[in-house]
Amino acid sequence: MALKSDATLALANRFSVKVDEGKIDLGSWSQVQGLDVQWKMADYRAGDAGNDRWYFPGFTEYTPVKLTRAACSDSPAVQEWLSSNSFASKPTSGSITLMDPSGKPVISWTLRQILPTKWSIAGLEAGQSKVALETLELMHMGFLNDPAPKA
Repeated sequence: MALKSDATLALANRFSVKVDEGKIDLGSWSQVQGLDVQWKMADYRAGDAGNDRWYFPGFTEYTPVKLTRAACSDSPAVQEWLSSNSFASKPTSGSITLMDPSGKPVISWTLRQILPTKWSIAGLEAGQSKVALETLELMHMGFLNDPAPKA
């Protein structure tokens, strides 16, 4: 089966991450986990309907996002952003953009009310030649355009 001419292999894709409405660039990341959404369903059974059920959409639930990459020259920007949020957190929006191998945007997710929840760097050992992996975890209120219903 031949690939379309505009198809590219996803071997060198990266994720660009910006926060504070795009004002702060946290750099390029090699892995993003947790870009998913789940709808909790409520079921209803009427007393006079036998075993029939009706399902209604409940609330929307988003998973925390986990970013991973090799520690690099972008890492100080992450530390600076974390320092500005320590004990004075200010939820802000941000974006994660999938970039193709040539650096062009493929798709973007805008996350509402981002807050950092964890940052870590893999154990460092001078005697080994392993890459130091940096991990950043973010809580957010979602990436779908699903604002709360008006009362």
